[in-house]
Amino acid sequence: MILYWLCITTRTNWEVIKKQNVWGVAPRHLRTLQRVKVGDILVFYVKQEVEKSVKRPSAIVGIYEVVGKPFRDETPIFSGGVYPWRIRIKPLKTGEVEFKPLIPKLKFIVNKKGWTGYLMGKAMRPLPEEDYRLIEGLL
Repeated sequence: MILYWLCITTRTNWEVIKKQNVWGVAPRHLRTLQRVKVGDILVFYVKQEVEKSVKRPSAIVGIYEVVGKPFRDETPIFSGGVYPWRIRIKPLKTGEVEFKPLIPKLKFIVNKKGWTGYLMGKAMRPLPEEDYRLIEGLL
């Protein structure tokens, strides 16, 4: 059974993910990463950022398929940390869809006003198939 995951990252690390075809998490998120299987789908979310006084909104930027099992690699490729627990991925779809307009339609976000709580402190979280289908159709 394919599972869908929302992966939370920065725009800087999104560039690394696209170039290296790898997703990495901190040791505290290893248990979550170990639940991910080959064939699962990762949906990448980039956080809102301010770059040179320009506000870039949070967005869904890509959909990737998992093609390998979790492994450990200490090579410092990511910004903000090593994120040594990694998994190989391949791109299925990239683009950019602003996240905030999706919130009313997403089932995994029950409290629409407190939506950031569903993402804070997480590297990744399960995503219902219905939410994945909505996102995939818009990307």
